[in-house]
Amino acid sequence: MSSEFAPVSGRFWTPGVKIMLVLMVAGAVALAARFIGGLGYVTNNNDAYPWGLWIGVNVAGGVGLSAGGFTTGAIAYVLNRKQFHQIVRPALFTALLGYTFVVLALMSDLGRYWNITSPMLNWNGTSVLFAVAICVMISTSILYVECIPVVAERFSGRIALPFGRGINRLLEKILDVANRSVHKAMTVIVIVGIVFSCLHQSSLGALVLIAPSKIHPLWYTPALPLLFLISAIATAYPVVIFEHLVVGRSLDRKPMMGLLTPLAKAMPFLMGFYLALKTGDMLYRGTWVYLMDGTYQSNAFLVELLIGVVLPFLLMLSPRVQRSPEWLLTTSTLAIFGVLINRINVFLVAYTPPYGGSYFPSVGEITVTVGFISALMFTYRLAVTKLPVLAVLKEEESR
Repeated sequence: MSSEFAPVSGRFWTPGVKIMLVLMVAGAVALAARFIGGLGYVTNNNDAYPWGLWIGVNVAGGVGLSAGGFTTGAIAYVLNRKQFHQIVRPALFTALLGYTFVVLALMSDLGRYWNITSPMLNWNGTSVLFAVAICVMISTSILYVECIPVVAERFSGRIALPFGRGINRLLEKILDVANRSVHKAMTVIVIVGIVFSCLHQSSLGALVLIAPSKIHPLWYTPALPLLFLISAIATAYPVVIFEHLVVGRSLDRKPMMGLLTPLAKAMPFLMGFYLALKTGDMLYRGTWVYLMDGTYQSNAFLVELLIGVVLPFLLMLSPRVQRSPEWLLTTSTLAIFGVLINRINVFLVAYTPPYGGSYFPSVGEITVTVGFISALMFTYRLAVTKLPVLAVLKEEESR
């Protein structure tokens, strides 16, 4: 490879970073109130609506948008497209942060948050939720293993803990062995990660299949696990492109269009396949009759379908869009919006309890969600300035 990875130098405390810090503090205060006073003290959840914004966005949305690491890893290691190694590492690191914050967000939403380890101790092979929990745990662990080279390159030969020279030598040896082992087995590790990622992406959609009378017909379908899986795969490349372009603008780095354009060319096929499945399922089940009934569910479905799927699909067909950083950023944002609004629709908008009640997220819920997103962005920016996450390219490669 003609590139190396290195921490990014430059000014850290920009106005944007300071705003993120303020939002993080606000979210931490709201989160502290949740753990001190309980869920009812901060959220608007009730007996009719036991879950809300935190499940729809922080968990379901976060999982759906974290598939970029495994999908990009499949191109670089399974298909052996070595030129994509330059964007695999930041994609894997972004996915690692995404899954980590999903776990933290899930702890926030659990009434008895200390039971988050229960699936590891109490196995239930007939539970879809158990399958989601175990697969997410394994996928998260695999991402941490895949990011060992980032830590090894940063601290190899530099460990100087105040525990004595012998302990430091032992840690150096462990880090070196782990790094070499990961490099040798990376292809196998990526394949295992892909398998478990596919399992939990689909099983997350299977969760709502157990409540056929509570989900609007526009979204309730036996094909929902497949739709969740394909939508996550279709949005993986937009997430990678979005992350690369936003980080590049923030850190004054030139976009690697030689790598982004090939990813963009694959997007119409993936998004087109998802669009065909979604519309075909709707036509087969005859639920298209609900599209124009004027309810907030039908309007939300139209927004999800037209703005979040059809529009980015049509835009990505254009070679001009595929070669333009500005258009790629816009189109990727629309695609990300599509999968995020889909998860919100399935878990919140489509949900209709059999008895009365209403739900709208509280200020505390919104504050915690914004705080988590800000914390993820802040952590990523801090990491790329301290760890070799981003590739340092030659001048001719960045054009």
